[in-house]
Amino acid sequence: MSEHVLISQENRILKLQLNRPEKKNALTADMYSQLAEALELASNNPETRVILITGSGDSFSSGNDLNDFLQNPPQGGSSPVFRFLNAISRCEKPIVAAVNGLAIGIGTTMLLHCDLVYASESALFQLPFVNLALVPEAAASLLLPQRMGYHKAAELILLGSKFSAAKAKDYGIINDLFTQESLLENANQIAQELSQKAPEALRLSKMLLKRANSQHVTETMQTEGQLFVERLKSPEALEVMQAFMQKRQPDFSKFS
Repeated sequence: MSEHVLISQENRILKLQLNRPEKKNALTADMYSQLAEALELASNNPETRVILITGSGDSFSSGNDLNDFLQNPPQGGSSPVFRFLNAISRCEKPIVAAVNGLAIGIGTTMLLHCDLVYASESALFQLPFVNLALVPEAAASLLLPQRMGYHKAAELILLGSKFSAAKAKDYGIINDLFTQESLLENANQIAQELSQKAPEALRLSKMLLKRANSQHVTETMQTEGQLFVERLKSPEALEVMQAFMQKRQPDFSKFS
C-alpha cells in the first residue's frame, strides 16, 4: 500500500487523505487505484457510515501527475482514473470533502460527486482541460451547467483560469468556507454528525437526490472518457506535452 493515500477509519468515518504534498498531491495511476478500491469497499462495509476526503500540505490535489499520465495513459473504462470516477459517482455512502488548498482538474471535478464540500478561504480551483488540449471529465460538462448555468460553466471550462474559493461557493461547487486552521475540524464534525444518523435513511436519501441524474451522469462520463482518450493522442495534446517537457508555452498557431 502506497503512503501517497492515507486510509484510516475512526468512529464509522473512513478518511482518505491524499498524501503527496511535495507534488501538490498530484494523482498517479496507483493513487487512483487505491482510492477506487477504498470507495468500492466502503459502499459494502456496514462499519463505514461516512467518507471524508482531504489533502496533505497546502493542496487538495493539483490534478493528474503529467509524467505518470504520459507513462500510464488511460486506455478505457477499466483504467484507474475512470475506475475512480465510477466509484466516487456511484458510492452510496455520504462523502464529505475538505478542500485544504489547490484543487486543479480532477481535484475540482471530483467534488461534483461529493455530497458536502467545504474549503479553506484561501483554496484555489481550476479546470484547465482546454488549456491542455483535452476535454472535461467526471461528467463536469453535464453537472457544471446544471449547477451554475451554461455561461458560468463555459467561463470555467473554456477559459480554464484559476478561481477563488469565494467564487466556487457562489457557483455552487462548495457548501461553505472555513479558515485553513479550522477546516478539517469543522469537516470532521460534520462527518461525525452524519455518521450518527440512520444509515439506511441516509443511503436512500442520497439515492433519491441523485436518481434523476444517475443515467445521464454515467452516459456523459462515458462520452467524455472516449473523447478524453482520443484527445490524449491528438497533435494538439502532443504539443502541450512537448511544451511542458521543454518548459515553454504551447504554440497552437499551426492548428486550424
